[in-house]
Amino acid sequence: MTARLFRPGVLLATFALVATACGGSNAPPSPSGAASSPSAVAREASVGPATVPPGGPVEIRWYCCLGGGEAPEQKAVEDKVVADFNAAHPNIHLTFEVVTYDQANGQLATELQSGNPPDIVGPVGIGGANAFHGKWLDLAPLIQKTNYDLSGFPSNVVDIYKLDEGQVGIPFAIYPSALFYRKGLFEEANLDEPPHKYGDKYTLDGQPLDWNYDTIRQVAKRLTVDKNNKDATQGGFDPKNIRQWGLELQRDDLRGLGAYFGSGSLVAADGKTAQIPNDWAAGWKFYYQSIWTDHISLTGPQFESKDINPEDYPFFAGNVAMSENFLWSTYGVGKLDDWDLAAVPSFNGRVTAAFNADTFRILKTTKHPDEAFEVLQYLLGDAAPDLLKAYGGFPARTAEQAAGIEALQSQFKNQVDWQVAVDGIQYADNPNFEAPMPAYNESLGLVGSGGKYLTEFGNKPGLDMDTEINKLRSDLQAIFDKAS
Repeated sequence: MTARLFRPGVLLATFALVATACGGSNAPPSPSGAASSPSAVAREASVGPATVPPGGPVEIRWYCCLGGGEAPEQKAVEDKVVADFNAAHPNIHLTFEVVTYDQANGQLATELQSGNPPDIVGPVGIGGANAFHGKWLDLAPLIQKTNYDLSGFPSNVVDIYKLDEGQVGIPFAIYPSALFYRKGLFEEANLDEPPHKYGDKYTLDGQPLDWNYDTIRQVAKRLTVDKNNKDATQGGFDPKNIRQWGLELQRDDLRGLGAYFGSGSLVAADGKTAQIPNDWAAGWKFYYQSIWTDHISLTGPQFESKDINPEDYPFFAGNVAMSENFLWSTYGVGKLDDWDLAAVPSFNGRVTAAFNADTFRILKTTKHPDEAFEVLQYLLGDAAPDLLKAYGGFPARTAEQAAGIEALQSQFKNQVDWQVAVDGIQYADNPNFEAPMPAYNESLGLVGSGGKYLTEFGNKPGLDMDTEINKLRSDLQAIFDKAS
């Protein structure tokens, strides 16, 4: 599987929820060789302070774009945010540094190594930030010093940013998961629609069933149809000529795929031992069986085929009945008029809805933490409405989510149950699947988009999954050992 063509923070013309959070799902460029590229662009957007205090204002640099923010319409908003901040804060002079997405990772690494790093970085997703694990400032002392109020955010989302480094972030834009589905395909199959409320049963053939992965497999088989209109439960079904698939899991990253079955990490608590969470192994086996045995999901070659999947995700083309994905993926469903959101299934009696999020972070190398935190508060506060709109982000602040839903619904003719996504926030995976691991970018080469094992699982039938999962753990350990 190759990296998705979609890149966070760029497709904003329709103000769809765009995944700047997924900046970590496509492996960021290696720091080597990237920083000196002439395509990297740095510029300053600022307005002189209204009143310069004795000694002059403190200089604070805001760095972009590890996730998104470089599009012209975004830059216009960011420039105005900088100008407005400087006009209102004569004690600080904020500058805005833009480095193109494909060069941003390497450029930031170079600036850190050269001793000339910025102060604030963002917007950046969890994965993009964890490529620089150990470099972020613990905000807890500043939060306490300024009495910054965190009560307006879901507490479990705040906790996602609590790492061994400390409280490295404050929520800004979030992208919870939900099950996308097409109402019309359920009606054609004479099936009840999937439940919208977590904990509700699903009725199949008159029998109430827990909404779990066993149930969704049964439903997906009936929604998988070949060219002769036989579904995957019927005799004579032709798996080589499928025209409609029942279920697509979120397959950008094996970690994210596994996270729908339970939260976990590929590195043990000691920070150096590779491990495969049992829930993730079960999820990968479900995924593999869905492709090669049940035929309810696309193979890797089918997923990459522009004839079958002309856009980033096959659900967008209308030939998939159900698809797990993050809220940012609404950018691609505008051509459908019968889609809605439902609850993510449970596994072993527990629901986990993989979670993406973006925010701004302060580097621990900053010489002016107080002033940097003052800027951070502005970005998360007064500037947040304009920035969220520019980035296509769903607000993390609970009080602002109703307005976020209204903005989302305005983009679509069909009525969508957005509350499903909001309800999914409480089931966010923690530790987040993009949590730190040794040699982060190199390790993504095994499990991330286009990675060795993600590609292999989708392309090769007949694998012994226990053997392959053990190989993956061994390969990870070799990378971890090399990095130690």
